Amino acid sequence: MSQHTAPDHAVPANDESSPIHRRLQQAALIVVLLSVVVVDPVAAQENAVCSADNLPSMIEGFFQLTTALGIIGLVVVWQADSLLEMFTIDREQKERFKRHKRSAMKSAVVLVVLGPLYTVAGSMMRLPLAECVNLVPW
Repeated sequence: MSQHTAPDHAVPANDESSPIHRRLQQAALIVVLLSVVVVDPVAAQENAVCSADNLPSMIEGFFQLTTALGIIGLVVVWQADSLLEMFTIDREQKERFKRHKRSAMKSAVVLVVLGPLYTVAGSMMRLPLAECVNLVPW
C-alpha cells in the first residue's frame, strides 16, 4: 500500500501572500476612510434638487402630466365599462364591469390625492423635496 504524501506544489507554512493580504486590507481601509471624508461635504449640502436650475419645475410638470393622463384614463375606462355594461345581459359580467369601474375610480383618487398629501405632509416633516416642489396637480 502506498502512503499519502504532500504534493510538491503545497503552500509552505510561511505564506508569501500574507503581506499582499495585509496590503489589500490597508487599501480597503484607506478607500473606506477617504470615501467617508469625501462624501461628507456632499451630504452636508442643502438640497441638490432645489438648487438645480429647472429640476423642480420639471418634476412638477411630470407630476401634472401623469395626473392628467391618469384622469383621462379614468374617463376612458369609465365610459368604456358603462358602454359595455349597457350591452351585456349576463349579471356576472355587469358585476365585473362595476368592480372594474370602482377599481379605476380608486386608482384615480389615489393619483389625485398623493401629490397634495406629499406636499402638505412633506413640508410639515421638513422633507427637502417638499420645500421646493409643489405636487398639487391643479
